[in-house]
Amino acid sequence: MVSDLTISLANRPGTLAQALDALGHAGVNIDGACGFAEDDRGILHVLVVDTERARRALIDAGFDILAESPAAVAAVENRPGAGAALMRRVADAGVNVQLMYTTVDGRVVLLGNDVAAIQRALG
Repeated sequence: MVSDLTISLANRPGTLAQALDALGHAGVNIDGACGFAEDDRGILHVLVVDTERARRALIDAGFDILAESPAAVAAVENRPGAGAALMRRVADAGVNVQLMYTTVDGRVVLLGNDVAAIQRALG
């Protein structure tokens, strides 16, 4: 199963590189990621298979992990409207999505309060 780790970063040059270096040096592959900054803090989401190794590498490098969540992942075609159709299935199931991003190979990653229901809606 894949997990999304939410990592707190200082909002300054180099911290994103340090977090990614920590994962790389530990042999953890990042399947997908997204990030943003707010004021003095950055937030990085990474999708990983080896959650324990990723968690340990980040903690050992001095990073705070704010959350660890299972993630729903689905293939999505690279054509107009494909993403909307996928999200329509989730909406029609009455499930709320709190975070969406894509993987390096073009799949969509969804997190919410009921990841199992999201995955069922995705098929």
